[in-house]
Amino acid sequence: MLAKDLMSDVVPALKTSDTGSQALSWMDIFRISHLPIVNNREFLGLISDKDIYDLNMAEEAIGSHSLSLFGPYVFVDQHIYEVIELASRLKLSVIPVLDRRKNYKGLITINDLVEHFADLSALKHPGGILILEVNQNDYSLTEISQIVESNDAKILSLYISSSDSTTLLDITVKINRTDLSAVIKTFERYEYNIKASYLKDAEEEELYQDRYELFMKYLNT
Repeated sequence: MLAKDLMSDVVPALKTSDTGSQALSWMDIFRISHLPIVNNREFLGLISDKDIYDLNMAEEAIGSHSLSLFGPYVFVDQHIYEVIELASRLKLSVIPVLDRRKNYKGLITINDLVEHFADLSALKHPGGILILEVNQNDYSLTEISQIVESNDAKILSLYISSSDSTTLLDITVKINRTDLSAVIKTFERYEYNIKASYLKDAEEEELYQDRYELFMKYLNT
């Protein structure tokens, strides 16, 4: 999934003739804290609600002020993972999208990014979730896949998380079955440590909600 497929079709860009109050109004409507400033198709940079308040420019045209804008962006053909990385690293609520000639094409909002990420990561598909704890040296995607498939199941998504303070990895595996008892027994036979399993619909729904909230909090802190 590429940046061009994630762009919002409703959130506008600002012109230098737009006022600070207009910018704040749009930010409030779309629940964002940044907007791009565009001159024709030239991307000039992002302005935040904090910039407007700090400069006390609500009733004046944005272009009448000398602004020190920062200009993060992604290209139309960059992958969603690169978009997520930029948004999380710079704490952005929108991500401008340019073509390879650096013409402004549109923007991606955090809310749209989360929705598309949910589709990409199979969060909306029914199934069960296992969290495995393995040592870094023992991790084998091939073996994990073989264990799951030996029980007539398929992996829908798989995520790895690690910590600097340990050599252990948490492997979160989404499987296309809600009854994971046979899969769990097979993992245990291979001496995998199963930290958690989510089998029931209510538990699964709660887990999805927690993951959404954590992801949103991470991107917006």
